[in-house]
Amino acid sequence: MKPRPASVPPIKSQPSGGRWDRETALVAQLAACVSFISFAYYFQHSDLLLYGDAVAHINIARRLFDSRTPGLLQLGTVWLPLPHLLMLPFLISDAAWQSGIGGSIPSMIAYAFGAAGIFRLVRTALTADSQPDAAARIVAWLSAIIYAANPNLIYLQTTAMTESLYLALFIWSVVYFSEFVTSTEDGRLTPLRGQQATKEDDSPEMPSSSLVKCGLCLTGASVTRYDGWFLAAAMCVAAMTVVFKAKAFNQSLRRAVVKFVLLATAAPALWLAYNAIVYRNPLEFANGQYSARAIEKKSTATTHPGSHDLPVAFSYFLKSAELNMSVGILQKLWVAVLLLGIGAVLIFNRRAWPLLLLGIPIPFYMLSIAYSGVPLYVPTWWPFSFYNVRYGLQLLPFFSVLVGVIICLFYRRAPNQLFKITVASATAILVLASYASVWRAQPVSFQEAWINSRSRIAFETSLASSLKKLPHDSSLLMYLVDHVGALQRAGIPLRRTINEGNHRPWKAPTDSEGLWERALANPSQYVDYVIAMQGDSVDTSVQKQNLSSVLVLRTAGQPPATIYWTHRDAR
Repeated sequence: MKPRPASVPPIKSQPSGGRWDRETALVAQLAACVSFISFAYYFQHSDLLLYGDAVAHINIARRLFDSRTPGLLQLGTVWLPLPHLLMLPFLISDAAWQSGIGGSIPSMIAYAFGAAGIFRLVRTALTADSQPDAAARIVAWLSAIIYAANPNLIYLQTTAMTESLYLALFIWSVVYFSEFVTSTEDGRLTPLRGQQATKEDDSPEMPSSSLVKCGLCLTGASVTRYDGWFLAAAMCVAAMTVVFKAKAFNQSLRRAVVKFVLLATAAPALWLAYNAIVYRNPLEFANGQYSARAIEKKSTATTHPGSHDLPVAFSYFLKSAELNMSVGILQKLWVAVLLLGIGAVLIFNRRAWPLLLLGIPIPFYMLSIAYSGVPLYVPTWWPFSFYNVRYGLQLLPFFSVLVGVIICLFYRRAPNQLFKITVASATAILVLASYASVWRAQPVSFQEAWINSRSRIAFETSLASSLKKLPHDSSLLMYLVDHVGALQRAGIPLRRTINEGNHRPWKAPTDSEGLWERALANPSQYVDYVIAMQGDSVDTSVQKQNLSSVLVLRTAGQPPATIYWTHRDAR
């Protein structure tokens, strides 16, 4: 082997390597234990299906095969498809569908991966030399604990909500991007001179490999939540900036950049095309009848706080982030951590600037609240209620990592051992006190789910009880958007219903030949019973029919529901 020429810069090996090391795997294993224990607790207390969105996610995945018109078109348009596709194999079991377990499994797996990602990100970013020192390893563990021990995340990862999955993909996007930046700045753009590239050379130390892996994670994030679209755009700009400033730019890196951009933009482009082809509107998810903007107009006559006001939108999002971290005066300490951590990166450790990409949720949610019809209510500010408070959890990785940055800075510059112990103790007290206050008051994301679900669950439980009394092979006409949980609780397969999912969306504005429209026009020809909620499309249609009312259900906080017999067969 020829000696390395002096002109070739030294190579800094990353502590993480191409594969997971034992420490990273241990973090994932410990997080998996926390995940399983918390899942068992919330399952025992019947809390997996408190969020109406969780119920909807599960049933979107279920109707891909359990429907009169099964197939990928059942994915709909407003929610992105990856969470539903990942749930699909686990929902084949009726028991996993009814209990919600099938929707929890992908979230739980993602939670463990997210914790491991935080550990690897912090340890790699704060490693000054070829191998991580004690400070880098200690703060990496601390950051992973802050992330994995957050009470709100612990609850949400037991449900079918998308937060846990998106956070894992978000974190690993930054992990690989950070490794790309580090290796590019170190000058490792080609194999050693005089040697052929090997499989081992294509590790996270190689910019091309890391950048492609980052692109794959961005693709996953972009088909999980729309946050990923904003993240992908920001990372494309950041990657171009890094490449233009690189010490060298070879063909391998050029191909990697092209792949990265294609991967980062593929998911948004395909989703826009899907909406254009199926719904005849590429922005159907943003301005269609089921979009956040349409729901806001339908549900409230007044604008939400922060509408067309970026400073107010910022304050509400930051408040929701505080509520997800702590209760009371300790919230302000976490804001101080945010500011100090950003300052520490910009002033003392500029090589770790990719960590600041974890703050991308701030501008995204500011813009969403201000201009996209996305309301966010916090219990401590007007209108003093809970709605989308869980969005603040998107800053949890930022909080977790910046604590590590601050502690590492103090640890390395500490004048003596006593000062190090003092700083570590103060941090531990802050974390313990914050999370203890959250558990004592109940996690705000759990409160949001519980408060907003009480009337819905009471209604769906009552309706499910009534539906169970109908003949087991009877067919139903029902609008499922709001109360598909009643069928889930009753164990009635979705294929026994004709619902809005059987509409052919490319036939606009009307589809007189569609199954949904034909059943609305003449229920007695297609179904045995009709379930109409006051004001929905089924109720409007039934008023024109001569049907027999079997039962009227009234529940506080919900519109009355009527079950009609169509006389299709005398039973």
